Amino acid sequence: MPECACDTATAVRPQRRTLWWVLLINAAMFVLELGWGLRAESIALIADSLDMLADAGVYALALLAVGRNPRRQRRAAAVSGILQIGLALLVLADVLRRSLQGSEPVSGLMIGVGLLALVANLVCLALVFRHRDEGIHMRASVIFSSNDTIANAGVIVSGLLVALLGSPLPDLIIGLAIALLVLRGGLRILQDVRLSAAG
Repeated sequence: MPECACDTATAVRPQRRTLWWVLLINAAMFVLELGWGLRAESIALIADSLDMLADAGVYALALLAVGRNPRRQRRAAAVSGILQIGLALLVLADVLRRSLQGSEPVSGLMIGVGLLALVANLVCLALVFRHRDEGIHMRASVIFSSNDTIANAGVIVSGLLVALLGSPLPDLIIGLAIALLVLRGGLRILQDVRLSAAG
C-alpha cells in the first residue's frame, strides 16, 4: 500500500511542477498586462490581463486537484469554468462602458505587451499540452492556454488596426471578442465536467 502511494506521488510530480510554472507565468503576466493596459487605455489588454488572472486561479485549483479522485478534479474544473465566466461578464460590462464614454488606446503599448503575452502563453501551452490526457483538470488547462494565444494575437492585431485607422474601435472589438472567447471557454469546461460526470 505505501508503495502504491509512492508511485502515485511520483506520477503526479511532473503535473505539479508544470502547474506551478504556468501559475507563476500567468500571475506575473496579469500584473504586467493590467498595469500597461490601464496605461495604454486598452480594453483588449485589460481583458487579456483578467484572462491571465482567471488562468492563474484555474492553475491554482488544478494544483489542488492533482493526484485526487475524479470527483475532486471535476469540482476544481467546474470552479475554474465559473471563474472564467464571471470575469468574461465583467469585461463585457467594461466594453459597454468604454463604448459609451470613449477611450484613446495607445497602439504601440498594445502591440509590445501583446507580443510578450503571446510568448508567455505559447510557453504555457507547450508545458500543459504534454499532460492533456492526465485528467479533466489538465484538459481545462490546455483550453485556457489555447484561448490565451488566440486572445494575444487579437490584441496585437487590434494594436496594429488602432495605429492604422486612428480609431479606438478595433480595441473595443477585440476586447469584446476576448471576453466572448473567455466566456466560451468557461462554458466548454462546464460542459466537459457534465459529460465526465455522466460518463
